[in-house]
Amino acid sequence: MTMILVGLTGGIASGKSLVARVFKDLGAHIIDADRIVHDLLEPGQQACQEVLDYFGEEIRLPNDGIDRRKLGEIVFNNAEKRAWLNSCLHPKVFHVYTAQVQQLRRWQPDSIVVFDAALLIETGYFRKMDRTVVVYADVEQQIERLSNRDNYSREQALTRIASQIPLSEKRGHADHVIDNTGTREDTERQARELFKQLQVEAEKI
Repeated sequence: MTMILVGLTGGIASGKSLVARVFKDLGAHIIDADRIVHDLLEPGQQACQEVLDYFGEEIRLPNDGIDRRKLGEIVFNNAEKRAWLNSCLHPKVFHVYTAQVQQLRRWQPDSIVVFDAALLIETGYFRKMDRTVVVYADVEQQIERLSNRDNYSREQALTRIASQIPLSEKRGHADHVIDNTGTREDTERQARELFKQLQVEAEKI
C-alpha cells in the first residue's frame, strides 16, 4: 500500500470531527487544520502578531494572545476582514501540512493521511488530495449543533454557515460523501466502511 492523501471536509458542525475520530481509531494519521491555526495564533508567533496588527487592540488578550471569540464575531460579519484573515493564515496552514506529510512519507510511507480542513473546497486545496470526503448535514442540524455546542443564536449560526460554500455544493467536489443526517451510529458505520474502501484504493495509487 502506498500513501494516500485524503481531504476531509464539510460545513461547520456537520460532523467532520466525528468522522476524523473514527478514521484515527482505525489507524489514519489526522492532520487537523484547526489545530494548526490554534498553534499559529499562539502568543509570540508571527501569525499572531500579524493578526493583532491588522485587527487591533479589540481582540488582544492580557497575555498578548488573541480573543478568538471576538475575532470570530468580527470576521463572520465582515467578508473583507474574513478574506484578509484567510489570506494570512491559509498559506501558513498548508506549509505546516506539507511539512508534516513529507515527514510521514519518510517514516510511514504506506499510511493513510487525512487532512481535516473545513475550508478545503473554498481554498481549492482539495485538488492536491488523492481523495476528498465531504461530511453532509442539513442546515437545521448544523444550527441545532452550533446552538448546543457553542451557545450560538440562530442568527449567529446562520452567519457562520453562510460564510462557507453550501454543503449541497461541496458534495459535487467529493469523491466520497458521508451522510450525517441520521444517527451517530450510522455515521460511524459509514466512516468505518469508507476507511476500508480507502485502504483498497490506496493499493491502486
